[in-house]
Amino acid sequence: MNRCFEDFPVGMRLRSARYQVTPRAIEEFAREYDPQPFHLDQAAAEKTLFGGLAASGWHTAAISMRLFIETMQVPGGIIGLAVDELRWPTAVRPGDDLHVDTEILAARLSGSRPGQGILRIQNVTRNQRDQIVQSFTATAMLPTRG
Repeated sequence: MNRCFEDFPVGMRLRSARYQVTPRAIEEFAREYDPQPFHLDQAAAEKTLFGGLAASGWHTAAISMRLFIETMQVPGGIIGLAVDELRWPTAVRPGDDLHVDTEILAARLSGSRPGQGILRIQNVTRNQRDQIVQSFTATAMLPTRG
């Protein structure tokens, strides 16, 4: 399915596929982007505030972005313009099965870029226990049908 701005009316809700987080993925992401003990090694992580291996919030954000993009199915791409109220209320752990719920909050045509629309969205990422592991509101630009 190929979608564009007009396919996302205000109030629309979408749910992504699921993504299982592995210990190896947590550690590899951390080695590259967030090398802190609670992301890098189970034994070291047990001695931290988390009491065990936990994914970086930025890893959670990257997973959420992938799930969001795959769900939206906009071949022309989606350009992020702003992210507000980014929260990580619950740590992501090895074995967590994540999905993203998206709601379209507002939609308008771009005044400065013909052929583009602007969406205001709320994304909430949850684990298999329905706990919120990440939430944010965002503004994004995507192609219109015309």
